[in-house]
Amino acid sequence: MTTNENTSASVSASDSASTAATARRLGATGPSVFPLGLGCMGMSALYGEADRAESIATIHAFLEAAPEGMNTLLDTGDFYGMGHNELLINEALRTAPAAAREQALTSVKFGALRTVEGGFTGYDGRPAAVKNFLAYSLQRLGRDHIDVYRIARVDPDVPIEETVGAIAEAVQAGHVRHIGLSEVGADTLRRAAAVAPISDLQIEYSLISRGIEDRILPTARELGIGVTAYGVLSRGLISGHFSRDRALAPGDFRGMSPRFQGENLARNLDLVEALRKVAGEKGVSVAQIAIAWVLAQGPLRGVDIVPLVGARRRDRLTEALGALRIELTDADLAAIEAAVPAGAASGDRYPAAQMAHLDSEH
Repeated sequence: MTTNENTSASVSASDSASTAATARRLGATGPSVFPLGLGCMGMSALYGEADRAESIATIHAFLEAAPEGMNTLLDTGDFYGMGHNELLINEALRTAPAAAREQALTSVKFGALRTVEGGFTGYDGRPAAVKNFLAYSLQRLGRDHIDVYRIARVDPDVPIEETVGAIAEAVQAGHVRHIGLSEVGADTLRRAAAVAPISDLQIEYSLISRGIEDRILPTARELGIGVTAYGVLSRGLISGHFSRDRALAPGDFRGMSPRFQGENLARNLDLVEALRKVAGEKGVSVAQIAIAWVLAQGPLRGVDIVPLVGARRRDRLTEALGALRIELTDADLAAIEAAVPAGAASGDRYPAAQMAHLDSEH
């Protein structure tokens, strides 16, 4: 069963999820979770102002979309809004129905160093810093443990073994349940996994960000590590809702993103229009078919992949949940990849200064 692009927003979140909510496991050692996670960053930072009440309502809708007894995954970073996002999640969990609250899992990134003005100045992966970041996150979240804890980017001055070892100590102490990684390459993934079990790698993966397919995904499969894929709609670029003349709010990250600039934007939106034709033939929205493509890659590549959707509103969440009901045939997959071939995107996924911090790109 599929939904039409014009009517998908009218389907309730619970109905959208009910027909295909088969749990996925975050690696051999991690928890089983609802097949979509909710990335909460945009509710606090980098995409302009967000409506607090609507953000909390969206988190509630996501928690309630999962079948009874199935864990849900809320993803955040302690530096999203300088702690604002963790406090927002705290409020959402405190006000959620008890059953939904009890099955909510938190995935937290740490390590980014910020300025008062909002700039980024590097990453700190020292063991003492890990313990400090963790203490503050537990307080802001109002929880006695974090389910998956990971450094946002590798600290080039600290061996990954030391950072992962510090998280492993927090696991032993009961403050963390599972160790994750973020944006690391295959070699770093191996080094980290030699220290302690790694549940999942969080990394950008979408139709127009496929660099992980050559080495990183095969390494994750070999090591029994799952993937939480962020940017599955490339920050809205391939959602079907972005246009060439869209004015971005002050502080919106996309104003500095190469893929949203000039001719890059025009060429990328041409790809979206090609994808829209495929989606229309399937009777679904562009966003839904893009998410469904990522969902399909897990079984195809032998890795459990949980896409993170960055919905800030309930209507966008409902649309995203509709992707769970889409079954892509071999012909569908071929048509999607013909519309958006691997390597077809124009522009890097981050500005040059941020690309330099990506171990996954080295």
